Amino acid sequence: MFVKEVTVENQVGLHARPATFFIQKANEYKSSIWVEKEERRVNAKSLLGVLSLGIVGGTTIRIIADGADEQDAVEGLIALVNSGFAE
Repeated sequence: MFVKEVTVENQVGLHARPATFFIQKANEYKSSIWVEKEERRVNAKSLLGVLSLGIVGGTTIRIIADGADEQDAVEGLIALVNSGFAE
């Protein structure tokens, strides 16, 4: 299991379009991946789950992966978050 925290810096947070990019990226990996905000954990490959967290700009989240490519998955998703979802 590999875990890392990241702060979502883009203004809209993880809503609609950025969440779609996040889920598409998560689905590139074989590992099971979760996003955690405070005490809630959801499947990072589920649009409804990610949107249900209500992640806004400035929120710190944890990305957790477990599987063959867990470190690559977490690092790839953190790079996407840090890029501001290329917007």
